[in-house]
Amino acid sequence: MVLTNKTPEDKVNSLFDRVAPEYDSMNNWISMGLQKKWRKETMKKLDIKNDSEILDVCCGTGAWTADLARGLGESGHVTGLDFSKEMLKLAETKLVNYEQKSKIKLVQGNAMDLPFTDNSFNGATIGFGLRNVPDASQVLSEMLRVVKPGGFVACLETSQPQNMIVKSVWNIFFKLVPVIAKIRGNNYADYDYLQKTTKEFVSANRLKEMFEEVGLQKVTYKQFSLGAVVLHIGYKKM
Repeated sequence: MVLTNKTPEDKVNSLFDRVAPEYDSMNNWISMGLQKKWRKETMKKLDIKNDSEILDVCCGTGAWTADLARGLGESGHVTGLDFSKEMLKLAETKLVNYEQKSKIKLVQGNAMDLPFTDNSFNGATIGFGLRNVPDASQVLSEMLRVVKPGGFVACLETSQPQNMIVKSVWNIFFKLVPVIAKIRGNNYADYDYLQKTTKEFVSANRLKEMFEEVGLQKVTYKQFSLGAVVLHIGYKKM
């Protein structure tokens, strides 16, 4: 018998390595094509300065990383970090001919132990990754640590709609996700796990409290798609 001592991080990493090839197409289907709109609205809210240094945590295949780079001037820079080697390979492939590629650096690393010094970035983002880490508060603490005083931490994430009718439809939809994934040739268990992390993730109000508990200030949030997706933004004390 082969014994394994995989940590929770290792298990999540393995899952995302497996789903990487279909990740973008499944995300587009699950979001009903709205993910680009959510990121566009988020970029307006962030109002990033041209010369900013930005960290994109759990960058996956680099969708938001690319948006961030597009919003910067020539002296700006984005570092995309992900634990999954396969996700980063796809991101690298996607960005080969991307006109803003010179502004982007991809790094493999652990979101709960960021390989950067304190006060390194003007802002840090995480898109649809916080619900899948073993300790969301630890990730927020690390993002806060590496952001400069006055810098922002932003999280775009699925949430639990408060309207009961919307929530009922939302629950039914996400129960179908692993079934559709299987029909499309993906692993049912992987997407069953992902729909559960979506369903079980904290409410918008609770995530606001978590931002504040780690030390972020002036925390606000904006709901998209009737509360199914929420953007949280907080700032590091000057």
